[in-house]
Amino acid sequence: MLYWQIFLAFFIPGILGYGGGPASIPLVENEVVDRYEWMSTQEFSEVLALGNALPGPIATKMAGYIGYAQAGWIGAFVGIFATVAPSLLLMIILLKILMKYKDSDKVKRMTITVRPAIAVLLGVMAYQFFVSSYQGAGILQTTLLIAASYLFLERLRIHPAFVIAGALVYGGIFL
Repeated sequence: MLYWQIFLAFFIPGILGYGGGPASIPLVENEVVDRYEWMSTQEFSEVLALGNALPGPIATKMAGYIGYAQAGWIGAFVGIFATVAPSLLLMIILLKILMKYKDSDKVKRMTITVRPAIAVLLGVMAYQFFVSSYQGAGILQTTLLIAASYLFLERLRIHPAFVIAGALVYGGIFL
């Protein structure tokens, strides 16, 4: 029963909290503080402050913490799953619809129309990464990392995860 309550406490705000984690915080507070009385308002505000201090989505951090506090690791898993389940279900449904109409001319035109926008967004992101790398590490280090990444990815066909890990090790040692 407790696992079901944890699931509902985070699934319902996930469905109703349009806009993501920050929009669902008052809904989670209502479930956790008022409905199930697992914590006081003060304790909830402390969990919220802790969640805001850590990187990543606030809703999943709070769900994991509160779920763990109520029912251990299984409670944490149930809370996190309940938080992401609405988005997961919606993506599966939309993917099924998209797959059903994948041969439709409208879907093909939509895909063709969206591709340039995605390319521009990726280009802007790459430029911003370059500028921040240049400002933080300097032109020599930035050029070295770009050249090494190109060599490893395109010429030697090394998996991107290994290239990223190598860049992290390089940065940790030399920067």
